[in-house]
Amino acid sequence: MIYHKLRAFYQKLDRSFFIDNEYQECAYLDRPLPIGHGQTISQPSLVLEMTRILDLNKNCKVLEIGTGSGYQTVLLAEFSGTVYTVERIRELSEKAKEKLDILGYTNILYKVGDGSEGWSEQGPFDRIIVTAAAEIMPDELIIQLKPEGKMLIPLGPREMQELMFIQKDTAGKISSESLGKVVFVEMKGKYGFRSTHG
Repeated sequence: MIYHKLRAFYQKLDRSFFIDNEYQECAYLDRPLPIGHGQTISQPSLVLEMTRILDLNKNCKVLEIGTGSGYQTVLLAEFSGTVYTVERIRELSEKAKEKLDILGYTNILYKVGDGSEGWSEQGPFDRIIVTAAAEIMPDELIIQLKPEGKMLIPLGPREMQELMFIQKDTAGKISSESLGKVVFVEMKGKYGFRSTHG
């Protein structure tokens, strides 16, 4: 992906369009903001950086875990071939679809369900991006990643995670690298946090 094209598109994107509550007026801030249901819209600089790292192109078939507001989804749809996005909260999924339909995107497929298990019937995928923190690596996502595929996922305890960059080589061997500390809302479902708040 040509980075200057990504940055130019990102700078034109109105983040406030994806926020439907009293935090809309804070959309210009480089910080996560609540969007309801205990979920957040990620900080813009992190959305941009994660998209850059995925190294998208128009041949890429992308799986997004956590549709949320649809803000990250737009960048994926703009720079890849097809986006398969999974959200466990139906209201968020439907709102995001409405907004992305308004923007004219026709290369996005939506699913409501446990994103930690991926979307096996549509896999495998060239890229996978997870926008919720998992306590352990979801095996299903590794299986659904194509050889030469790339994945980003926050892994670790709920207080703070490591943003892990996962690559699979042509033989199916997995390598991983930490890109630094992040804090995401926690994943629910099969690979959600087993421990309780306390």
